[in-house]
Amino acid sequence: MFDIAVIIINYNSSKLTKECVESILEKTAENLSFQIIVVDNCSEKEDYIFLKTFCESHYFQNLQLIRSKINTGFGGGNMMGYQFANAKYIAFVNNDTLVLNDCLSILKSAIEKDSAIAMVGGQSYSENGERMVAFDHFASISKEIFGRDFLEKINPTKYPKRKIEYTNPIKVNYVQGSFIFIRAIDFNNVGGFDTNIFLYYEETDLSKRLKRIGKSCYLIPEAKYIHYHGASTPQNITIKTELKISLLYIIRKHYGFGSFYFMLNYLRINYIISTLFKPKYGYLLKVLLAGAPLSKSLKTKQVIKEVEQ
Repeated sequence: MFDIAVIIINYNSSKLTKECVESILEKTAENLSFQIIVVDNCSEKEDYIFLKTFCESHYFQNLQLIRSKINTGFGGGNMMGYQFANAKYIAFVNNDTLVLNDCLSILKSAIEKDSAIAMVGGQSYSENGERMVAFDHFASISKEIFGRDFLEKINPTKYPKRKIEYTNPIKVNYVQGSFIFIRAIDFNNVGGFDTNIFLYYEETDLSKRLKRIGKSCYLIPEAKYIHYHGASTPQNITIKTELKISLLYIIRKHYGFGSFYFMLNYLRINYIISTLFKPKYGYLLKVLLAGAPLSKSLKTKQVIKEVEQ
């Protein structure tokens, strides 16, 4: 068994994946036992061939490439990779990240200090070296309506300020999905990622389920990495719609149908107004008027095709 299994998802961005893997191998201590599992989420042929060539020619023996015939999304892709993991700890790392120091050793050391800690994450930076927000508060009606700044002002203990610099570990609701480090046993006990979610809010869902079994999450500022935010995911109205579908699914799952319908109607009103000024929101509004069901998710829009293995 390895100390750590690193799981990385690739989707039509193999050059980023290559750089991510190389940064981990360069910065990680030689005495740390770890494996790297790369899951290709049904990329185009050229992108996959580049990735396959890189993985097969690399000197690191514990590098494994898994190819999926369908795009299973963030949670699904990570769960697919997890089936090949054999480690005490799991690091789910976005392929658009570069570690700046020995993040794996630092996070392993931090999580081992307290058995109540299930999940930790490091401090992210932009490619320009600017510190980025590395943790967030749980999805909720109050967060959507009043905003994060208001919650942090009225209850700073429950909602620590996200935009200030921390030098010591701090307890948070959840760390960003770009770099999640978690105990395998705790991940198992809550059932891993909810694969009903195709994209977005996977971290808040996982952290809320961990909290229910008495487990906590911490930001470890000493671990530092670059995150090319959004580099692996195109930003368009379809993706924005997916964001709202996932949000409403999380609200219904964790807060009940009353909260779900309140949030749904709140968003409907907002986007009725927005569509008057920005017609591009018409598709999103249509999905909201239909109740934002999972059947409208990108997960259900795929056509399974033969792919090169």
